[in-house]
This record gives sequence, C-alpha cells and structure tokens, in this order.
Amino acid sequence: MAFVTRCPSCGHKMDIVALKCPVCGTGVTGKFEIDELFSLSKEQMNFVKVFLKNRGNLSEVQKELGISYPTARNRLDEIVKALGYDVKEDKIDEREVLKKLKNGEISASEAISMLRGMKKNEDE
Repeated sequence: MAFVTRCPSCGHKMDIVALKCPVCGTGVTGKFEIDELFSLSKEQMNFVKVFLKNRGNLSEVQKELGISYPTARNRLDEIVKALGYDVKEDKIDEREVLKKLKNGEISASEAISMLRGMKKNEDE
C-alpha cells in the first residue's frame, strides 16, 4: 500500500480528510495528521524496514541491500534528516576502523568499504 502524501499537481503536502473502514463501511471525516514516517520515499521506507529487521546493524543492512557501508550510513543520515532531526557528523578515523576490525565488529570487506568512503570524502 502506498501513501500519497504530496499533491501530484503542485507537490504540496496533502491533508488526510476522510477515513473509511473496509469491513463495515463506517466513515469519518475531518483533518488528520500523518506521521513523518509516511512522508519517506518508497526506497527510504524499504531501508527503514531492512534496518529494523536487522536490529539497527548497518553492517547487516549493507550486506542485505548490496551496498557499501558508507552508502548505508549516508542513506540512514538522509532518512534522519527527512524526519526533521539533526544528523551528528561521526568522524571516524582509520584507527577506529582498524579497532572495529580487530574486535570483530566489522568484516575486512566492511573495513575496506569504510576506508574507501573516507578517502572518497577527502577527495570531494
């Protein structure tokens, strides 16, 4: 089920003004608020579902979605921003990546992805 939260004509936020029970047909009209979660794109909502399924473990999220760790991290940051929250910049350095690798918190391929992501950010 897709939620239409933006006007297809002008792009402005739409209001919910009617609800109807699919079983008995009872209807209610008025002005109803919609949670910010429903304003996420289909792709963002899918990411949130995978994130929750994996109990917030970004390493598992990136494996399941077939994306790099930095990409998973960036997508999560975009969702946090879309929900109206500030994103704290986590400055992770090479030593922290190596420590996580040594402690078994991340795999070698995840460490490589993270280090490449750092290099890419430095080049931009």
